[in-house]
Amino acid sequence: QVQVVESGGGLVQAGGSLRLSCAASGRTFSSYAMGWFRQAPGKERESVAAISWNSGVTYYADSVKGRFTISRDNAKNAVYLQMNSLKLEDTAVYYCAVGRLRFGVSLRAPDFDHWGQGTQVTVSS
Repeated sequence: QVQVVESGGGLVQAGGSLRLSCAASGRTFSSYAMGWFRQAPGKERESVAAISWNSGVTYYADSVKGRFTISRDNAKNAVYLQMNSLKLEDTAVYYCAVGRLRFGVSLRAPDFDHWGQGTQVTVSS
């Protein structure tokens, strides 16, 4: 059974930083893209960042470019999201997901098929 578990969320002041972690288990994920998505209260889920199986390609939403960095450690079946210069509008539940296709990568939610339960990130003024 595939499990995806996020951690590292919390409360941070605007301008601060947080690092989210995601651990996947149940099978080997080293051939699949991994991604981060988020959903704020009353809003649609949106893509944040994605990384290819070998870390060779990364995609970011325009709203987080230059502030967030996605990385992965295939030996640990883990993916990370370093979030710097956090803004109030970054407040959301952040979800980690595993890509559906081997060796593919995109920011499209339908291209991901295993999702975690989410971790709350709250940015205060």
